[in-house]
Amino acid sequence: MTDASQLKTDIEADIAAAQTLDALEAIRVAAIGKKGSVSALMKTLGKMSPEERQVEGPKLNALKRDITDAVAARKSALEEAALEAQLAAEQVDVTLPVQTQDFGTIHPVSQVMDELSEIFADMGFAVAEGPEIEDEFHNFDALNIPAHHPARAMHDTFYFPEKEDGSRMLLRTHTSPVQIRTMLSQEPPIRIIAPGKTYRSDSDATHTPMFHQVEGLVIEEGIHMGHLKGCLEAFVKAFFQLDSIDMRFRASFFPFTEPSAEVDIRCSFEGGTLTIGEGEDWLEIGGCGMVHPRVMTACNLDPERYQGFAFGCGIDRLAMLKYGMTDLRPFFDGDQRWLKHYGFSPLAVPTLAGGLS
Repeated sequence: MTDASQLKTDIEADIAAAQTLDALEAIRVAAIGKKGSVSALMKTLGKMSPEERQVEGPKLNALKRDITDAVAARKSALEEAALEAQLAAEQVDVTLPVQTQDFGTIHPVSQVMDELSEIFADMGFAVAEGPEIEDEFHNFDALNIPAHHPARAMHDTFYFPEKEDGSRMLLRTHTSPVQIRTMLSQEPPIRIIAPGKTYRSDSDATHTPMFHQVEGLVIEEGIHMGHLKGCLEAFVKAFFQLDSIDMRFRASFFPFTEPSAEVDIRCSFEGGTLTIGEGEDWLEIGGCGMVHPRVMTACNLDPERYQGFAFGCGIDRLAMLKYGMTDLRPFFDGDQRWLKHYGFSPLAVPTLAGGLS
């Protein structure tokens, strides 16, 4: 095995001297490839006697194993060196001046949320938030929506699988649960708006499975319908930036308010253009009403002492009305061309003094 010992020494020297992965691969093939020098020695085992194979076989196997290990070690070292060289070549000098670029634009929904917050903050309202995954108590039960009500049907509500006790979590269908959580955690007087995402199984040009809604709540002593009308009138005039507005309240039904009403504002559709504040047409913008005594009771408030009103409208719809958008679906397409056209400057923060939009 003198030839084998010398062969090992020569091959290991070649492996150590290899400077590239291609050179190393050539050495490997020449040594332990199908026609390599070590492989040729392995083929001589077949011509040996059993006694000779017992002696020479382990030696040749050890030779092949040692060369394989040496190749793997050298390959790892070469790859590490190549990575270090690549990282060194790709270093970035962070002291260089950055390339100037635009800040982007604010989405119309975010813009309208900021406008709403500014308007209602001026009237003494705080902004309240709550979880988007709700339980049936906060989303339905506490709002006087009975178990058989159509709003709880599967085709309207996204439910999660039932728990072991039979209860179900769901994606909130309105931001009213925020009102419930606020009444359960705070003592009156309460003045809040609750903007946020809501979810219902619906999709067309004016409906999406996920949409944005804002609801308002006032709970105090001596609150009546006149306060509700005055609040909504002030909001509509500020939001649409009008000096005066004609509004009408149509009797309606909501389980969580009594009496309940739909709110319309005067408008015109002449020439295919929507004009707010003038004309002979009416446009519905939301619903409202006095908080139902059962809702008060569910939130541990005395309906004989406290009264309140609530209202709600779609933020996406408000954006469509104010800024002339005809289809709700592009709001969620992520098309930068649409956003550049309808988006707002991130530096133009809406204020009542400086202008909302």
